[in-house]
Amino acid sequence: MRVGGLSLRVAIAGAALAAGGGLAVAAPAQAEPSFCGHDQRATPYARYLCARTGELLDVRIGDVKPTQPSLGYGEVYYKLGRYTLGKDAVNKKFDDWCEADGRVSAASVKPGARLDDPSSFTCELPVGGETADSVAEMKTVVIGPGGRPYLTDGHHTLTSFAETPDGGLDTHVRLRVLANLSALTPKTFWARMAANKWDYLRDPEGRPVKVNKLPDSVGLANFQDDKYRSLLYFSRDIGYTQNSVPFQEFYWGSWVRDARPVDLSSWDENDLAGYLSTVKALTQKMTALSKSSVVDSGFTAGQLGALDQWNAGAPADKGEFAKLSKPYDVSKPGKLAYALEYKRVHGLS
Repeated sequence: MRVGGLSLRVAIAGAALAAGGGLAVAAPAQAEPSFCGHDQRATPYARYLCARTGELLDVRIGDVKPTQPSLGYGEVYYKLGRYTLGKDAVNKKFDDWCEADGRVSAASVKPGARLDDPSSFTCELPVGGETADSVAEMKTVVIGPGGRPYLTDGHHTLTSFAETPDGGLDTHVRLRVLANLSALTPKTFWARMAANKWDYLRDPEGRPVKVNKLPDSVGLANFQDDKYRSLLYFSRDIGYTQNSVPFQEFYWGSWVRDARPVDLSSWDENDLAGYLSTVKALTQKMTALSKSSVVDSGFTAGQLGALDQWNAGAPADKGEFAKLSKPYDVSKPGKLAYALEYKRVHGLS
């Protein structure tokens, strides 16, 4: 079902890029393509051709083109575990959808509500009531040649929506438009994407990936599994804090793979205690780095959000590490426990 109220145009034009200290290069203002309003070319993405920078664009998630070849499956397994095995009074999937749509969190959920039917639940903010903070949390796209929306942030979230039983590729959500580059040739388009660091063209082993080998859609089966990216997801707010650097966790993951700050030879990805021990060892190494230490691709530890103190200064039985450590059998399990339980239930261990 399509989201009610087609799209909202907001005067933010790249504000989210500036929020992270200007690390990403903002695309220059794009003139409206000359064919807008009268183009008759046969393209399945014609409805996106004239989206403007800053627009909150209603998108069918199956239409988006990924700009990275892999996912941290662990993050998706956590989300799917939370959505299908969760213990929340209101299913977390509705909060996640409302946040992705620029409207903070779920306000009310009807009995039998479905993710692919936004009329069955409401969000904290109405369409048109978005704030600068709520818009900053939205996932982002660049409109490419032929009007195809290229996803620059949100691969894990949209894949989770696609994989959950009441979601799927026909589910709609609004995405914030970073730029409309639909009038460019493919070669020039990809050059602009690279200049803005809006793509990540390396596989889990660090090998380069050509743009024609990128997945054609979100969905687990379309991506390679990057175990380093998963490890970094569960290390969030223990060793580093998420910021606006595109593909931030992949850069940290490359450091884990290439610099080998911790020994992963005996890492058991299916054991809670063993995984937690690995997270602890890694995040302690992260916070011990000098902020000026280069981590990957020229980015320093400071630019990639390394915390000043491990676990933000809290002991192991407090703070984010304590939350992550909670097993599935308690009332509020940790993210890692949800991921491992989902894998166990579905025979993925």
